[in-house]
Amino acid sequence: MLRKNTVYIVLLALAGLLLSTGAAFAGDSAATADPLQITTQMMVVMVVLVFVIALFVFEWVRVDVVGIIMMVLLPILGLVTPKEAISGLSSNAVVSIIAVIIIGAGLDKTGVMNVLARNILKFAGKAESRIIALISGTVAFISSFMQNIGAAALFMPAAIRVSRQVNVPVSRILMPMGFCAIVGGTITLVGASPTILLNDLLDQANQLGVFDKKMEAFSLFTQTPIGIALVASAILYFIVFGKYILPKTGGESEAALIPSAIADTYAEVSGIHELHVPGSYSDTRTLDELNIRSKYMVTIVAVSHTKTNHKVFAPTRDEKLDPNDNIAVVGSSIAIGDFASDYGFTLKDDLEIFAEDLSPNNAGMIEGIITPRSELAGKTLRDIRFRKTYDINPVMLCKSGTCEMGDLSDRELQPGDALLLFGRWVNFHRLKGRQTFVFTTDIKGEIMRTEKAKTAVSWLLVALGLVLGFNPLMAAMGYPDFKLSLSVCLLTGALGMIVTKVMSVDEAYKSVDWMTVFLLAGLIPLGLAFQKTGTAEYIATTIMNMIGDVPVIVFLAVVGIMTSFFTLVVSNVGATVLLVPLAMTMAVKAGADPRLTALVVALSASNTFILPTHQVNALVMRPGGYKTIDYTKAGAGMTILFLVVMLTMLYLFY
Repeated sequence: MLRKNTVYIVLLALAGLLLSTGAAFAGDSAATADPLQITTQMMVVMVVLVFVIALFVFEWVRVDVVGIIMMVLLPILGLVTPKEAISGLSSNAVVSIIAVIIIGAGLDKTGVMNVLARNILKFAGKAESRIIALISGTVAFISSFMQNIGAAALFMPAAIRVSRQVNVPVSRILMPMGFCAIVGGTITLVGASPTILLNDLLDQANQLGVFDKKMEAFSLFTQTPIGIALVASAILYFIVFGKYILPKTGGESEAALIPSAIADTYAEVSGIHELHVPGSYSDTRTLDELNIRSKYMVTIVAVSHTKTNHKVFAPTRDEKLDPNDNIAVVGSSIAIGDFASDYGFTLKDDLEIFAEDLSPNNAGMIEGIITPRSELAGKTLRDIRFRKTYDINPVMLCKSGTCEMGDLSDRELQPGDALLLFGRWVNFHRLKGRQTFVFTTDIKGEIMRTEKAKTAVSWLLVALGLVLGFNPLMAAMGYPDFKLSLSVCLLTGALGMIVTKVMSVDEAYKSVDWMTVFLLAGLIPLGLAFQKTGTAEYIATTIMNMIGDVPVIVFLAVVGIMTSFFTLVVSNVGATVLLVPLAMTMAVKAGADPRLTALVVALSASNTFILPTHQVNALVMRPGGYKTIDYTKAGAGMTILFLVVMLTMLYLFY
C-alpha cells in the first residue's frame, strides 16, 4: 500500500509540475527572456504524458497496448497526423531492433551463443556479482562502438543461457546488462546517436554565427574518461545494491529439474548430481551387473570416460566404469548419498564435468504418455533397446497410479503408462517426431544448426561492417550523399541469415518480440507530438528562465536533469536536437562554456532508466519479467548516480 501511495504522489507531483510551470511562467512572462505562450495543444500533450505514465505504473493494460493506444489517441486529439501516428512502425529504430533480434536468434540457433556463454562462465564462475560485472562490462564495451540496442539484443540470448546454466534468475542479469548497454554508448563519440549528432549541431551553430567564437568539434575519445567512469559506477551500483533493487524472481530463468506441473507425481527424484570414480576403483562389472537401479533406486544418466575423453549421455547396461571416470545420476538425495558412500565415490557439490551438457538450458526431465498407436505399446524397454535407440534415460514408470524406480527394463509398456525421462533437449526434439509418446510438458531448447555457425557469424560481421564502414567509405570515395541507414545495414545481416538457411522465415518471425515493437512504435509519435506542439521547447525554456543566476556547476546540473527528464518522453535524438541549441544559448547567458553544455546534453540523453521507454529497457522488459515499478526502483538511484558521476568528472577533468 505504501508503495502504491508513493506512486500516486509521484504522478500527482509530475502532473502538477507539467501543468503548473506553464501557469507560473505565464503569470511572470515579463520578467523572463524569450517567453512562450502555453497553448491548448501543449496542455493536452502534458495530460496524455501523465496518462501514459499512469498506464505504465499501474499496468491497467499490457505495455504493447499502451503503444497501440498512442497510435489511435494522438491523431484523434489532433496532436499528430494519421501518417505520423503509425510512422513508428517503419522508424529506423524499430526496424533496427527487429533486424538485430533476428541476427541474435540466428547466432543462438547455431550454437554461437553457447560458446559465448561457456567462455563467460569460465571466467566468472557461478558468482552472481562476477557474472553481472562480466556480462555488463562486455556489453558496455560493445556498445561503445555500435548502437546500444544492437549490443543489448545481440548479447541477450547469451545472458539468458548463462542465467539458466548457473541458476541465477535472468531478472537479476538483464537489467544491469541493459543499463550498461545504454551507458556504454557514452564511452566514444560514435557510441550513441546523441553524441554522433553533437558535431553536426556545433557545425550548424558555427555556420549560423550564433556565438562570438567558433565551437571546436569533439574528437572520438573526448568523452571517454566520463564514459568509463559511468560504466564502472553502474557495474559497482548493481554489485553493491543489486540484492536490494533487482527483482529476485520472474523472467525466463527456470532451473528446476522436473517441471512444476508434474513435480508432485515424481517427488522422489530430487535432483541431478555428479560423482567422481576414485583412481583405486577396480570393479570390472557392467552397469547391468552392478544392478544399481534395483539396489539404490538411482539412475546413471551420463558417464564421462577420462581416458578416452568421451561422454555417454544414455549409458546402456553394457557400459563399464573405469578409474577417474565421472558420472551423473538422478534420484533422491539420500539414495545418491548411500550409493556414493558404499562404492567410495566422491559426491561433488555441483555439476562440473557435465555443467554445460546437462544444464537446464541443454537437458532436463519430461513426462511421456504411451498412446494406443505408440510403437512402444506391448513391448519392453529391453526389447527396443530404448537408451541406445533414443539416447534418452528412463527414470520412473507409472502404471495404474503406481510409480516405481527399480529395474524397468522388462516391464511391458501399455497405453496410458507414463515414463519420466531424462535426456538432452535435442534428443527429445528428435523423439517428438516419432510415434512414441505424448509429452505432458513443453520440450525446451531446440535442435542446433552448428554447421551454420560460421555462416551466422559471417552475416553478423557483414552487418557490423556496413554499420561502421559503409558511409565513411562512400564519403572517402567522393559520394557523401550515398548513405545507408542503420536499419538497412542490419536488415542485410538478417536477410543473409534467412537466405543462407541459418534460420527459416517462420523462425525469424517467431524470434521477434512483437510486444516490444508495438511499445516503441507507439512511443515514437508521442515524442513527435511533444516536439510538434512546442511542448518540449516550452518546458525547457520555462525551466531555464526559472533558475536565474546560479554557479556554472549548478547550471550544468539543471541542464543534465532537464535532459534526463526529456529523454524519458522524447527520443534521445529528439531531445538532443531540441536542447543543444537552447542549452548553448542559455550557457552564454549563465556564463558557462556552450561547448561543455552541449556535451552535458548529449551525455544526459543516455540517462533514461526510470521508465521502460528507452529501446533497450523495452527490449529486456519481457524476457526479464520486469514491471514498470522495477525500473523505477532500480532506475531512480541509477539516474542520480549518473548525474553525480558525470558532473564530478566534468568538474575535475574538463
